[in-house]
Amino acid sequence: MNSNAKEDAAKQIVETFEHRTRVSGELNERAKKSMPGGDTRASSYYSPYPAYMAHGDGCHLYDHDENEYLDFLNNYTSLIHGHAHSPTVSAIQEQAARGTVLGSAAEVTVEHAEMLCGRVPSFESVRYCNSGTEATHLAMRAARAFTGKDIIIKMDGGYHGSHDYVQVNVQPDTKEEGLPRRRLTTRGVPAAVLEGMLVAPFNDLDALRDLLREHRDDIAGIILEPALGAGGGVEPEPGYLEGVRLLADTFGVLLIFDEIMTFRQDVGGFQSAIGVTPDLTSVAKFIGGGLPLAAFGGRQEIMAPFSPSHPQTIPHNGTFNANNITMAAGLATMKEFGAEQVARVNQLGQRLRRGLNDAFKAAGIGIRAVGTGSIIRIHWSDGTIRTGRDAVAAQENALDLPKLLHLEMMNRGIFSAPRCQYAISTPMTEKEIDTAVAVMSQSLEVVKSYVEEQTPHLKLD
Repeated sequence: MNSNAKEDAAKQIVETFEHRTRVSGELNERAKKSMPGGDTRASSYYSPYPAYMAHGDGCHLYDHDENEYLDFLNNYTSLIHGHAHSPTVSAIQEQAARGTVLGSAAEVTVEHAEMLCGRVPSFESVRYCNSGTEATHLAMRAARAFTGKDIIIKMDGGYHGSHDYVQVNVQPDTKEEGLPRRRLTTRGVPAAVLEGMLVAPFNDLDALRDLLREHRDDIAGIILEPALGAGGGVEPEPGYLEGVRLLADTFGVLLIFDEIMTFRQDVGGFQSAIGVTPDLTSVAKFIGGGLPLAAFGGRQEIMAPFSPSHPQTIPHNGTFNANNITMAAGLATMKEFGAEQVARVNQLGQRLRRGLNDAFKAAGIGIRAVGTGSIIRIHWSDGTIRTGRDAVAAQENALDLPKLLHLEMMNRGIFSAPRCQYAISTPMTEKEIDTAVAVMSQSLEVVKSYVEEQTPHLKLD
């Protein structure tokens, strides 16, 4: 084999991308003059530069070079109905004509809250904010206020937004052995936040029990994604979430589910699908119909202090909290995402998972697609992945393969998260799923030389 095969494959992929996206390259150079890195969200970045999208329609996207893509990103799962969903667009237009935000309480907010509380088992009462970051931050505050305790346990590799208290062990340390040590993931966060956080491995009830036993007088709650999202797409093992619920009850702490990504799993979220009800839940993404919206809620007695008339009120403000136009968009979107639509996108998700795994096997590459609903992730190993550390270690060992595969899929018209995450939207059919699988098969042929040269441990016997 040509010793330069892996360099040739990488060079070919990048050069093809740059040739197809020349206008995007020019826009990126312009953007870097006014924004660090050229954009304002780290998740939009990938090398050599991101394609600049011009407009979307259903499950299709079009960039400034007039390339067309099937959109499996869906703005990181928030566009459940794809782009320019007609009922949502109409709701936005009608509300805009009456005013985007009226600075007062509104009936549309009541209707939205009634729908959420009617769907989510843990929602007896709910409050609104503008981002998932705010929602997890306020859910943790609610737990601390209710219990009078300060410490929250999170999972190693768990992602809950960008507020200070959750910038702990977002990226697992794959070099350490044993249980994860608490550490800050980014600069600019005060070391004092470590005093309010503890960390446990996902899918490890024994480690969680030990933390609860050791710090039983100081722990307010446990926050976790029912399935790790950004932390590697790790699914809960059978009985794990039930075990976490039992431990929370045994030690008298609150259980917080971050369902910002998993809420699409069922009409009432992941908790509804598995029958485990937390004390508090944070949701976001599609509940705003493509506009910024998030919510947190739970039992009445936990949420009651957020009332301004409560004798020990917890102040909670936000100029755009539950603004009229976002609530109208979210209501229109959720009305058209009921049990039938949930079942259909979940079924398409499983078709994609099976198709991708068949493609990996046919190519002789030991990676696999995982996921139980309409969000599919790739594990960069055919070995056991139980924790965030396992998932990140596998990706690190895959070197540049994830980046090259993502870029080659884009060259062939499939747009997804750079971490190779695929989200299904309701405009998709079996045709779009099968197209994505075919493109994956073609892309694997391009990267096979890289695998053989650089990651031979991923070759199947």
